Amino acid sequence: MNLILLGAPGAGKGTQGKTLSESYSIPQISTGDILRANVRNKTPLGQKAREYMDKGALVPDDVVVNMVVDRIRQDDCLNGFILDGFPRNLNQASVLETTLKGMGKKIDLAIGIDVEKKELVRRLSGRRVCRKCGASYHVIFNPPVNIGMCDKCGSEIYQRDDDKEETIEARLNVYEQETMPLIEFYSAKGLYRSIDGIGPVDKITKAITDAIAEGNDNL
Repeated sequence: MNLILLGAPGAGKGTQGKTLSESYSIPQISTGDILRANVRNKTPLGQKAREYMDKGALVPDDVVVNMVVDRIRQDDCLNGFILDGFPRNLNQASVLETTLKGMGKKIDLAIGIDVEKKELVRRLSGRRVCRKCGASYHVIFNPPVNIGMCDKCGSEIYQRDDDKEETIEARLNVYEQETMPLIEFYSAKGLYRSIDGIGPVDKITKAITDAIAEGNDNL
């Protein structure tokens, strides 16, 4: 199964992607995680990507597409994969479709996790990350025991530049302009399913797995 998770920043794609990856034993491919790792390690790709990420803008298509395609070609993707945060626009979707076709693969389903903008801002602006081990927290939903300190390693936790309110607005605007058309793209192919992203995590997971089961029945 080759699955795409669509949704605005903060919709919960990462959380659901991890759960689905464990349930179906296929890798979760998160462009956000890969890009942030490159930024953290100060690789050439990371230096280039950071210029855009700090502004809340999308990283250029050529950088992202090449990175994702290389990942899909790895052996652990032979039985399927979950794309989290990719594609982000119609150009990326088109290149992905062409590339997969050349590999004898295709996208089986695109799941959209829907969350209203006000809730997205609340979720994103409260996120915090450990500088050393990368553990994630939230000032409302999952605060650390000691303010400003990681529970796991004791290092400083901080707010990423792309989780600050002024940047969040830019990120959501970019999403609406660039990514929303993907709903029409995959709907036209009969591959799109919309899921309500408000509520308990396990309830959302159940809705997604039900959509996947229904989609597999129709394959």
